Parts: sequence; C-alpha cells; structure tokens
Amino acid sequence: MAYKILTVDDSKTIRMIVKKAFKPYNCELYEGENGVEGLAIAAKEMPDLIILDITMPVMTGIEMLGKLKAESDLKDIPVIMLTAESGKENVMQIVKMGVKDYIVKPFKGEQLIERAKNILKLRPVE
Repeated sequence: MAYKILTVDDSKTIRMIVKKAFKPYNCELYEGENGVEGLAIAAKEMPDLIILDITMPVMTGIEMLGKLKAESDLKDIPVIMLTAESGKENVMQIVKMGVKDYIVKPFKGEQLIERAKNILKLRPVE
C-alpha cells in the first residue's frame, strides 16, 4: 500500500524537491501552498506523513500544526517541519507542539528520506 505524503510549502521549488525525493518509493504525494490548503487536504486524504514549512502566507505552519493537533482524527499524523528558521525558541516551540522531526533549509532530498524512514517503513518501488 502506498504511503500518503502531504507537503505544505509556499515554495514550488521545495515541493518539487520533496516530490523528487519520494519518487523512488511507493508514495502518493499531495501538495498545499499554505496552512489553509494543507489542513483541507489533510482532513480529506488522512496522510501518513506531513512535511510542513513554517513561514507561509495565509496560515503559517505553526498555526496549521496547532489546528492539526487540536483535531482528534488528525492529531496523530506525524509531522516533519521544514524550516529556514533554526532559532532555539522556534525549535523548542514546535517540538513542544508534537512534531516528529524538523529539518533546517537548505536541505537535501536524501536527508528528508532518512528522517521519513524513522517514521514510515519506506521501501523503494521494485
């Protein structure tokens, strides 16, 4: 069964990097450009993993994370934060909110896959 991966980032480039990183694996990728879109997709698709940017227009990743964690059917979806902000306070805030991991931008696709493998049993497509 394919894993559902939702990537929420206002950068098309970042979404493309994420998509490319997961291409060799049995995954269905969904994309949102901001927290509002991300929440709607998460509620509809119930992804196995969410890769979430912090700094976005309309609704930030932290706001989206807060709303995810407040929803009983969405709160257990693992989240990897992808952020350019590595300040200790930001990191502590998102860790306290229950993210599984965080990656500081710029990042490599392999780095993301390694972190995702700590959460999902990713296997390359035969």
